[in-house]
Amino acid sequence: MLDLTTLLQQSIRLDQDITRRQAIHWKPETRLQNAMVSLDVELAEMANTSEWFKVWKIHKGKADAGKTHRETLLNEYVDAMDFFFLVAAIQQWTHLIPMTAEEITELGEKRPTDLNKQYLAIKHLLYDAYFNHRQVSYKHAWHVFLKIGLVEFGYSQTEIQAAFIAKNQVNEQRQKDNY
Repeated sequence: MLDLTTLLQQSIRLDQDITRRQAIHWKPETRLQNAMVSLDVELAEMANTSEWFKVWKIHKGKADAGKTHRETLLNEYVDAMDFFFLVAAIQQWTHLIPMTAEEITELGEKRPTDLNKQYLAIKHLLYDAYFNHRQVSYKHAWHVFLKIGLVEFGYSQTEIQAAFIAKNQVNEQRQKDNY
């Protein structure tokens, strides 16, 4: 089962650790801008790894060395998820992240829809959330993002949970190794 509250807490702890270790002292607006750019880039990396939009390619999907396309895409997906959490924490919108088991199940039962449209909707909603300080837009972007993972990419809640925890452990080790 996908425990979004626990994943959010892990993400916040890692960010606090990085901020302390790197002695990062930003104005709140600069910190938010950096997190939004990071989220934007991670969403683009997710799309580029999936290659759903590359209509000119017959064999879609990139894979990191030693990993399948599915594993590589899941890794990019949870990277973007981490920055969704970071933006929510910075904005003090963490209450928008958790969902009940029923809500997550309902999201996962939705029909697949056009990935290009969903991707562009996420970007539009995130920009609206940033520029117009609209929590409802952020929440909707978050739900569309989760739906993509569960429906269009076909990951189970357990796969997403495990991949996020594994990636968080990698990121914690990177900090210990002065990444």
